[in-house]
Amino acid sequence: MAAALAQPRHMSLLGKARASIRLTGMAMLLLACIPLHYVSHILRLPNPWPRVFLGGTAWLAGVELSYRGQRARGGVFLIANHVSWIDVPALAAASGSAFVGHDGLASMPLVKWLCRMNRTVFIARHDRTSVAEQVEAVRAALSDSGALTIFPEGTTSDGTGLLPFKSSLLSAFEPLPAGIAVQPVLLDYGHEAADIAWVGDEHGLDNFLRILAHSKPVRLTVHFLPPLTGAALENRKSIAAAARDAMLKQLAG
Repeated sequence: MAAALAQPRHMSLLGKARASIRLTGMAMLLLACIPLHYVSHILRLPNPWPRVFLGGTAWLAGVELSYRGQRARGGVFLIANHVSWIDVPALAAASGSAFVGHDGLASMPLVKWLCRMNRTVFIARHDRTSVAEQVEAVRAALSDSGALTIFPEGTTSDGTGLLPFKSSLLSAFEPLPAGIAVQPVLLDYGHEAADIAWVGDEHGLDNFLRILAHSKPVRLTVHFLPPLTGAALENRKSIAAAARDAMLKQLAG
């Protein structure tokens, strides 16, 4: 299936029209949210506008969200699987979360600007000299948003299983701040997962437009699994292993 997804896909005229309409709607929503975001920021008011924009983006893309369980109260690190760009707006809508992203995203000015609006923390995976700074950035984002999501697979999967979790991506969470929950979150696209997934050699923009051209709703169930406790929180390796085990059990169920 991954090999098939890597091949260019023909987009029908109706598909192109759907993608154009949805993209126009997203642009209009962004233009409406930007001034409200900056006014809220300058006046130090509650700032729901990044979440409004991301949630609206998911809705405009045809995503139908459903939930199982709920986000832990208070400060929480969310550990989620990664299937598509849809994951980010959907999780933001579901939880109000900020995100941890790889520093490659910061090389694209428009993407970096949009990510910064939602308090994204950029992690330099191969720069161990900046770990202390990254830890501080992670904790500041958590303090601002109340929730911070990381995708420990390090890349997208086909949605039918899980790739190995890279515990090194959790190094900025050590030591775990007092009173902060760690909660696994499974993003389940059901039987359409492999069709939604961004895998193989497919360009990110192609995946984005292909999903916008989709005629059927994209059904996504967000499973907020029980927060980790006890020995599972001992270190980043135990956190990664316990979170992955909980998500695999949910997939199998």
